[in-house]
Amino acid sequence: MNSTIYQPFKNFDFKYKNCFLSGETFDAPVEEINVLPDWLLKVANFSGEEQIKLLDESVRAYNTLKVPCSTEVSANFIQPLENKIAAAFSEGYAAVSALSEEGLFKWIGKFMYSLIYIEMNAAVRLQQISADGVNMSQGLMHKFGNLNTMIQSIYRDVVYEDFTPWSIVVVPLEEQDTSFSFRDEINTLTFSLKLKDFGIIACLQDNGTNKIFHRELLEQIGTKPLSAQQFEELCARFYYSAYLFNRLPEYTVMTVEGMVYIDAMPLRGTMNKALFDHWQHKTYAQVLQDFWKPWGHTLFEIIKDPTNPISYFEPACLPATQ
Repeated sequence: MNSTIYQPFKNFDFKYKNCFLSGETFDAPVEEINVLPDWLLKVANFSGEEQIKLLDESVRAYNTLKVPCSTEVSANFIQPLENKIAAAFSEGYAAVSALSEEGLFKWIGKFMYSLIYIEMNAAVRLQQISADGVNMSQGLMHKFGNLNTMIQSIYRDVVYEDFTPWSIVVVPLEEQDTSFSFRDEINTLTFSLKLKDFGIIACLQDNGTNKIFHRELLEQIGTKPLSAQQFEELCARFYYSAYLFNRLPEYTVMTVEGMVYIDAMPLRGTMNKALFDHWQHKTYAQVLQDFWKPWGHTLFEIIKDPTNPISYFEPACLPATQ
């Protein structure tokens, strides 16, 4: 096993020749694995023919979303992780909430990075990105590269020095048989899903700040089951605050005797402004309207009182505006 850190963004290694997670680290054949594993399609009652729209506007069926993976990584590292997550998901909230946040981070990070890999492959094929010229935010690629480094913890030892790169929230739902669905926002590396009696929200590269930002509401919720509207409202708040988060986390990465040590640089740095841009109820209401589509709430209804958007939480615990 090669102990160097695989960095695919240095030479845009997204051509389905090397393992999406480990590059050429292992001397093993490469196979293509499903982004949505079979167990997840089964528990979701999906056929695999359901469709997703990618950033290039192409539409793909779930069962066509695949990434290249070393057979050694797949068999010895990814499959055991999938088995652990699948077992917890089959049991529900009690088992999912007992999973380690790091385990959830690895699984969600792998899921999101797989989608990023597919998007990057499309960009390379369309010549939107190449080693000579990049038509993509350097900051965005920096975040993607950091995520790839962090989820290499699936197959190697990675140590976070006195910090966690993520905010992860697992909540119980009132509905015991919630249909599976997920959302992701690649630009902010934000992800959410709901299934059976639980919901998960994750910000994968915020060093825990979004969880702190919503601390008051999370403490109010505790372990109380949420209604469907409340969970979507909680999601909307995290997706919006992730958008307002105005720092690009920087990390020092060092390899010592095969171990990868990651240290976070202070988020405040030399900047005096707050970590989040000002919360605007009007913009938040637009986000919330999208999450509440199943219930038909109009933007006018949500923001009828501009200083107090409607909420399914009591008290609402909305962030202060400027």
